[in-house]
Amino acid sequence: MIRPDDFHYALENTRVVVPPSSIIETYGQTSFRFRLVTEPMDQIGSVRIRKGMIHAERPCILAPSHLSRMILEGFGDRAREFADWMEHQQDFHILRYGFSLRKTDLSEQVVREPLEELIPRLEEQIRREQDPLNTLIEGVDDAWEVCLMKFTSDLIRRSSGENMAEWKRRGFL
Repeated sequence: MIRPDDFHYALENTRVVVPPSSIIETYGQTSFRFRLVTEPMDQIGSVRIRKGMIHAERPCILAPSHLSRMILEGFGDRAREFADWMEHQQDFHILRYGFSLRKTDLSEQVVREPLEELIPRLEEQIRREQDPLNTLIEGVDDAWEVCLMKFTSDLIRRSSGENMAEWKRRGFL
């Protein structure tokens, strides 16, 4: 089981070596290929390479009326009052992003090579492939999924501005 300190450690020690040059598509699903490299604590001089896919669902705009229906499940009168107020706010929109990590796409291998030598080699390989949806991430072995979650949240942050601008250009906001 991962302790809260492990979460913080993983978040602080996640580094995107090669970010995808593409962002989350505004009008469709986007699939990112990742390579996540970590050093197993029980195998000195080894590096674990996990490869897989992260699928970003099409972002959605949640208008105040839809949002107010979502937040009312299990809430009382004050939530209803807030929802009523929100329905009349014209400039209040929230973006919703959805991600799924398909474990079936996941592969893993352990190599006996120093991390300092492996990362530049993988970085060069990814750059040669010139795929805008490839990414290389360095992270923490025991909490590798937390590292992927950090990557996805950073990607949402990076994509949201451009997604919003596109919706504004088309008159949706």
